[in-house]
Amino acid sequence: MASTFSHSLRKLAGNSIIPTSINRSSAAGISGTKSPFLCRLNHHTSSSAAMSQTDSFIDLARNRRTIYKLGSNSPVPDAKIKELLHAAIEHVPSAFNTQSTRLVSLLHDDHRKFWDIVIETFAGLVKSGRIPEELFQKQTRPKLEGMKAGVGTILFYEDPSHIAPFSEKFRTYKDHFQPWAEHSNAMHQYFLWAGLESLGFGANLQHYNPLIDAPVAKEWDVPSDWRLIAQLVFGSREGEAGEKAQKPIEDRLKIYGSA
Repeated sequence: MASTFSHSLRKLAGNSIIPTSINRSSAAGISGTKSPFLCRLNHHTSSSAAMSQTDSFIDLARNRRTIYKLGSNSPVPDAKIKELLHAAIEHVPSAFNTQSTRLVSLLHDDHRKFWDIVIETFAGLVKSGRIPEELFQKQTRPKLEGMKAGVGTILFYEDPSHIAPFSEKFRTYKDHFQPWAEHSNAMHQYFLWAGLESLGFGANLQHYNPLIDAPVAKEWDVPSDWRLIAQLVFGSREGEAGEKAQKPIEDRLKIYGSA
């Protein structure tokens, strides 16, 4: 996301409306002037920059779609993925600053190992008779193999032991801390989904918990009390999103006091 915003700002700077007669390299010269024109100009420039950033964010939200057909060709180095993960942990908010969301990132071989575990788990359900074999072979397995074809998977967890002290300290809100934590977890999911889109990936969100919780925790040494919430799968975009039906906006949005 930051790179998208930076591109917009550079584009804006390249088409600056500041007159060439003003020495922009002299901050003192500009700050010392009393010209109302310059005051209006600076306000207009900062407003334009803010609008450009907002437009970029809206475009990013619009372009973030569910992409199921993924490939293993990463458009960026792994370092950019790590940078995005760090940004999510550092900058996504949480109620009372609890910071209870936990992320586990699985790339390349570990990503493929994860989906092998999911496939093995479902194969076990087929063997026990809980899932029809025909359904597994024709629908479930091809879908899981499609996930495995991607670049990586981000596992989203919540740490209950980190939430408990806040419930004890603020007893008026004690029943709200778990849902609030899940709100923050969802924001991490959205942030990373949109961020991966900005890097050129396609992604989709899955929920194979709690079926896979135990073998995954064992394989990657995840604390047993962490609660798995969701799995964000990403890779190169090898297909497009399907049509998205929208319910009427007027049924979902109310605005009061607008000029």
